[in-house]
Amino acid sequence: MSVSAAEYLDREVAGRHPDLSETTAGTLRMDVRDGARTEHWYLTIDHQEIRVDRLADDADLVVRADREVFDRIVAGRLHPVAGLLRNDLTAQGDLRLLLSLRRLFPGPPDARHPREVARAGDRVGAR
Repeated sequence: MSVSAAEYLDREVAGRHPDLSETTAGTLRMDVRDGARTEHWYLTIDHQEIRVDRLADDADLVVRADREVFDRIVAGRLHPVAGLLRNDLTAQGDLRLLLSLRRLFPGPPDARHPREVARAGDRVGAR
């Protein structure tokens, strides 16, 4: 069973993220709709550190979507930019932060790092 967006944001996102550029800085609010209710997740990004709060304050980027869309992003089944292009989510503000959002969540379950793929290819070619 996969982890929901709320569980992942609550447990895994706060802290240091070395995959983020050291120059990435800003605030990002995710408005997660669940029927008539909306949860607000407020991320403060500064020098690879993320702070997570439950605030509805103004942010540099506001991303809105249904819970199911955020759950797919967390599961690695939907890239945030693809979701934006398909109108699965909306984003208002500094879209550069939307690209950073992908680095905060795990990739697709079957994804492999390109170096692993290259090493595996070298071993097969050496036979």
